[in-house]
Amino acid sequence: EVQLVESGGGLVQAGGSLRLSCAASGFYIDDYSIAWFRQAPGKEREGVSCISSTGGGTYYADSVKGRFTISRDTAKDTVALQMDSLKPEDTAVYYCAAKFSAAAWLAREPNLWDYWGQGTQVTVSS
Repeated sequence: EVQLVESGGGLVQAGGSLRLSCAASGFYIDDYSIAWFRQAPGKEREGVSCISSTGGGTYYADSVKGRFTISRDTAKDTVALQMDSLKPEDTAVYYCAAKFSAAAWLAREPNLWDYWGQGTQVTVSS
């Protein structure tokens, strides 16, 4: 059974940092591109970042460039999203998703992703 589980969310003050982790089971994570999406109340789900299956391609939404970093830990079958200089507008439920051998820019298209985690809440206070 394919499963993605997010962890690391929480409450942080503006300017602080959080590190989200996406743990995969039931498939070989290195064959899949992993993306992070977020959804705030009343807003559409948006792609935040993605790392391709080869690890050579990454995508960042303009709103998080220079503040967020995505990385793989192959030994642990996880993908991390390091979030620094957090802003109140980063508040949302964050989801990780997987798609076989996808280009990183496909993070712009949430509907194309095959497997999803349950989400983890990130709240940034001002």
